[in-house]
Amino acid sequence: MEEHGKIHPIKLLFLLLRIATAASSSSSDASILTKLAESLTPAPSGWSATNPCDWTGIACDSTDRVTSINLPSKSLAGQLPPELNQLSRLKSLSLQHNRLSGPFPSLSNLPSLEQISLDNNNFSSIASPFLSNLTSLQTLSISENPNLPPWTIPPTLSDSTTLTSLYAGNTNLFGEIPDIFGSFPNLQNLRLSYNNLTGGLPTSFAKSGIQNLWLNNQAVGLSGRIDVLGLMPELTQVWLHLNQFSGPIPDLSECTSIFDLSLRNNELTGPVPVSLTTLPKLVNVSLQNNRLQGPEPKFADGVQVSLGTTNSFCNPSPVPCDSQVNVLLEVAGALGYPMTLAESWTGNDPCQGWQSVSCDANGSVTVLNFGKQGWAGTISPAIANLTGLTSLLLNDNNLTGTIPPGLTKLAQLRLLDISNNNVSGEVPEFGSSVTLKTSGNPFLGKEVALSEDGNSSSSSGGSGTGTTVGSTSNKNKSTVAWWVIVVTIVAAVIVIVVLSLVIYRRFVKNRNSKYEWIKKGSRNGTNKSKKSEDSAVIGYGGFGSELPSQGSVDNSDIQVYDGGNAVIPIEMLRDVTNNFSEENILGRGGFGVVYKGQLHDGVEIAVKRMEATMVSSKGMNEFQAEIAVLSKVRHRHLVALHGFCVNGNERLLVYEYMPQGTLAQHLFEYEEMGASPLTWKQRVAIVLDVARGVEYLHSLAQQSFIHRDLKPSNILLGDDMRAKVSDFGLVRNAPDGKQSVETKLAGTFGYLAPEYAGKHKFMIICLTCLIALVSWFCLEIVSSEYYSIQHVFKFVEPFLIVSSATGKVTTKVDVFAFGVVLLEIITGRKALDDTLPDEQSHLVSWFRRLLNDRDSIRKSLDRALDPDEEMFESICKVAELAGHCTAREPFQRPDMGHAVTVLAPLVDQWKPTARVEDDSFGIDLHMSLPQALQKWKSGEGSFSMSRSFQDVYTSTTTPSGHSDFASSFKLKDSSKLP
Repeated sequence: MEEHGKIHPIKLLFLLLRIATAASSSSSDASILTKLAESLTPAPSGWSATNPCDWTGIACDSTDRVTSINLPSKSLAGQLPPELNQLSRLKSLSLQHNRLSGPFPSLSNLPSLEQISLDNNNFSSIASPFLSNLTSLQTLSISENPNLPPWTIPPTLSDSTTLTSLYAGNTNLFGEIPDIFGSFPNLQNLRLSYNNLTGGLPTSFAKSGIQNLWLNNQAVGLSGRIDVLGLMPELTQVWLHLNQFSGPIPDLSECTSIFDLSLRNNELTGPVPVSLTTLPKLVNVSLQNNRLQGPEPKFADGVQVSLGTTNSFCNPSPVPCDSQVNVLLEVAGALGYPMTLAESWTGNDPCQGWQSVSCDANGSVTVLNFGKQGWAGTISPAIANLTGLTSLLLNDNNLTGTIPPGLTKLAQLRLLDISNNNVSGEVPEFGSSVTLKTSGNPFLGKEVALSEDGNSSSSSGGSGTGTTVGSTSNKNKSTVAWWVIVVTIVAAVIVIVVLSLVIYRRFVKNRNSKYEWIKKGSRNGTNKSKKSEDSAVIGYGGFGSELPSQGSVDNSDIQVYDGGNAVIPIEMLRDVTNNFSEENILGRGGFGVVYKGQLHDGVEIAVKRMEATMVSSKGMNEFQAEIAVLSKVRHRHLVALHGFCVNGNERLLVYEYMPQGTLAQHLFEYEEMGASPLTWKQRVAIVLDVARGVEYLHSLAQQSFIHRDLKPSNILLGDDMRAKVSDFGLVRNAPDGKQSVETKLAGTFGYLAPEYAGKHKFMIICLTCLIALVSWFCLEIVSSEYYSIQHVFKFVEPFLIVSSATGKVTTKVDVFAFGVVLLEIITGRKALDDTLPDEQSHLVSWFRRLLNDRDSIRKSLDRALDPDEEMFESICKVAELAGHCTAREPFQRPDMGHAVTVLAPLVDQWKPTARVEDDSFGIDLHMSLPQALQKWKSGEGSFSMSRSFQDVYTSTTTPSGHSDFASSFKLKDSSKLP
């Protein structure tokens, strides 16, 4: 109480405490700003006054408490002090467009903070906790901080219920967008572009007031449906391009304020809704690079529309679709418009190659085969409009709902299979001519309601164990798929075969892990065998005995094979490779190990040695194929075969040595090799060399050959970085010059053309995995040795049932593989990369989505390339060629001559650096090969091979003008390969 102007002592005490607290707080704010000034370089101008509240860009309240720090675009560097979150009165922090680095400060527990603008800086870490208890926050802008570590939107952001704008584009944001947007009823702007967000759009978007939604250009891509857009009436601008959204465009009739809609470069399917075409304020819409269906949409005049060429509209102009097309689109709509159907259902005639659709001669749809697709959805009543339908297969999916009663009116229907789904409700009465398969639907005959957790619960009695209505009874018929039975039988057979072989190897023959090499007898016919002294050094595992077909053949005396390629004694090869030492290994492949060798005159060679486990009909076929093909062709861009060796159970091929290794090494392993990445000019020159070599195989040689295994690891490089194609073990010649041949499936996944391997791929993968696992398990149990999974694959390869699968192979399979190689030199990525997400792991399908977008191509380039505009134009031309070469249909691909024509202008013309030798190739015709071999065997130390191993021992064809050349190679008692 106050008397005569005096203050009550208690009130005076409180007043003094408040004054002391305010003074202490203002002093604390001043010290924090002092730390801020010390950490910034250069120091902001106007920060020389004693009181920080007088500094430029600083605002304080009446008690000298800091309320605003406003220093945008001042070229400030340095780090922000962590004490900023102690400025309890701070309302605005604006330091955007500077060069600040270090940790992004923790700004939690600032109840007055309304605005954070720290975009366009170089922060490199995020403090914790981060963005919590900011109950007054309205604007958060941190975009363009690309050096931040991967981070996720913290759930504590939901504390900021007053948030109106969230900008975090290009900040290395990853993970799913949290479903917290129901906490932001006033949110208007959400921009999270150029990050690595995945997952779908949160349903809580519908509870916010978002107007501007930018989620474009995610590294992997957001996915799922975009139905929530139809529940966001405040939307004005939507950018969702360059993601992986799927399904149809939703009804946007409530979104009357949208003026800009970008949905390009996704996986959207289904017709464009009329509600989109009639939006009153729409100015721009981008729909290209999707798989939209139905009639081409017609927008109002003045709307800028981009539709592209990849959508599957039924007509190239806004003309209604055929009635059957409309029905089928409605049927697909009940299934969510699957992408597989959208890719195939192009044009206005469903009888022209539409997947899962068959027609009669009159053009009426008679069969819909949607079985075993794993699709979710319902059975569309529109099917009843396909009056010519005879068979409807919907088995083995995840269909729900009921069987439409209208299907009973299909007079031609003979088969309806809905087995193994989740169909419920009563079964309509079909005629006696209809075979109805319903087994595997536990709720059929019951009324089913979905509980909150999504599980089905029945509400009435009935049997869903399977019923058959009609003249054909199937009650007792098994529903197990035929391929399951086949796989089971094959697996059982393989287990028996593998066990038998392992038992035979370990217990009947009682062999140890060392390989015993059998040396054939002398030429006089006596056979002597002994254990090779270097068997332990070579260290091969596998079967030590010779193949039965070779047991009685004296292979050591084979001297000449077709075409004049020389047989080289095993002793010579051991000598020049230092007894096949580990130090001389150049690489390992499916055939075996490749060793480097050096002749006495310094010439280097490459010796490819077949592993013992490869000595099978397949291995022999590849061995003989290489000799046969390279005996008939010779080209500067095909690797030269010098000779071969058959020694007991050994098979060896001798090539010219390519000192720079493979293209694969220079594309994918150059850092491990300590080498520089290939320049763009080098890459184009290499693929031009490859194109010329393959063109020669296809059309310029005396016979037309198909390589079948073109890939970077089979492209060898010389010191001048010129390329030669190698590995001709899978080559097939086209009989009668037809350039096509029926052959077994072979090659490398990722490079196989769709028409060659597509229909076998799934079965091959499943069976290969099954066989490998079963075989490895059996080997580990029976054997005490360790077997790698690669060894297992080689071990069981002769028993692969899928090896009998055949396909029509043409030269266009090489063109497809060449296109994949082109994509690899552009992107620096492998054809198949399991470390990437599924949607990006297959290079061809991923890159083809980018071909129409130059910006996307630029972003996908190999990081080792830094193209200027001229180089980028060259890259785009090669990318376009790659797109043509990897076309799905063979007839859409060019021949290799076209590839040479496109690439040649991009490469400086090659000129010889020295005079080309005459046709004798430097061969001393006065010394025959038998004489040279005899001189080597005699051990004369003075013997040195003239010029090179190729000059003395090989020529892939007999040189013109020397008819006695090949005959001079023949030795007494020579024989052919077995």
